[in-house]
Amino acid sequence: MGEDRPGLVNELSQAVLELGGSIDDSRMSLLGGEFAIILLVSGDESAIATMERELADKLAQSGLTALVRATRDRLVSKDTFPCEVEVLSMDETGIVHRVTQFFASRGINIESLDTSTYPAPHTGTPMFSLKMVVGLPLQASTGRIRREFLALCDDLYIDASLEPVRQ
Repeated sequence: MGEDRPGLVNELSQAVLELGGSIDDSRMSLLGGEFAIILLVSGDESAIATMERELADKLAQSGLTALVRATRDRLVSKDTFPCEVEVLSMDETGIVHRVTQFFASRGINIESLDTSTYPAPHTGTPMFSLKMVVGLPLQASTGRIRREFLALCDDLYIDASLEPVRQ
């Protein structure tokens, strides 16, 4: 991560390539004036070892702060199925916490989460948008979870949906 400027993604991808790696998966965002990216990089054993030793220092030359660590393959659960959650409301403190608390209290894993704020058309009212994917347990009552979640959202005066991800 680091201060945003044109060319950062190019410099990052060049550094990975020069060290023998390949970018397999990534998520990038601008948060305020800061650039942030998460990468899943692959390579042979030697390239991975080189990246673990040298990538952070190489990126520091471009003004980026990097944390480099090895990971394991993602375990894909056969006991869950993905559902998309969408929330839209006027922007208020605590919405992310209340929504994520609902799923955490039921042992439901959040697989991805994106939030943003923007001014409403015409009025300029600060609005809040949340999109996430959760892994619902196969044995769970999807209808019950959806009803309970929508009841929470009604109590919070926010619009929401919870639907299976269309494959």
